[in-house]
Amino acid sequence: MKKLFLVVSLFLMAGIAQAEIIAPDVLIKDTAQDVITIVKQDKDIQSGNQKKILALVDAKILPNFDFTRMTQLAAGKYWRQATPEQKKALVAEFRNMLVRTYTKAFTMYKDQTIEVKPLKLAATDTETTVKTQIIKVGGQPTAVDYQMKKAADGWKVFDVVIEGVSMVTSYRGTFSSQIEQSGIDSLIKSLADMNAGADNGTLKKAEVK
Repeated sequence: MKKLFLVVSLFLMAGIAQAEIIAPDVLIKDTAQDVITIVKQDKDIQSGNQKKILALVDAKILPNFDFTRMTQLAAGKYWRQATPEQKKALVAEFRNMLVRTYTKAFTMYKDQTIEVKPLKLAATDTETTVKTQIIKVGGQPTAVDYQMKKAADGWKVFDVVIEGVSMVTSYRGTFSSQIEQSGIDSLIKSLADMNAGADNGTLKKAEVK
């Protein structure tokens, strides 16, 4: 009887956990709305306050990304050659690079809105692409697609495609060239130097566990 109760309890808990997973398009839409609302209400962020921008990026955006998979895809075949320490360092620097990208994006915010396209998703799907458009007053919309994969703790972004250009694919060519010329450690140092060069004392370094 106790075993039966345990099995039923685990099943119900699994069902609850599954029910709590937010659909990928809803996740993107809710995140975008939360971020835009905060930016519109916070004059410090609008004026470029780096500390507040970084806090916003860290709290609202970064948790929705799978940095390990992004880095693995960007490193391509060389990922298998990297040691655990090198992989950890690559993921940390890739994360810091994305932090810089989003930080810069917020300093350029000018009342843009984000439209999330309708998504058809089967219950068995574990990967999908959420299509969005960044709408700016007096300008052409910018297509931004988020490639996402379902994980145990929810849907995570593993690539961002802007106007048909994949961020992961773009970095893959650069990473491959540098690794072929100088090795993985050289790439790590190059990324670290680039991130440090952009760090004006407020950028928070990643802690990859």
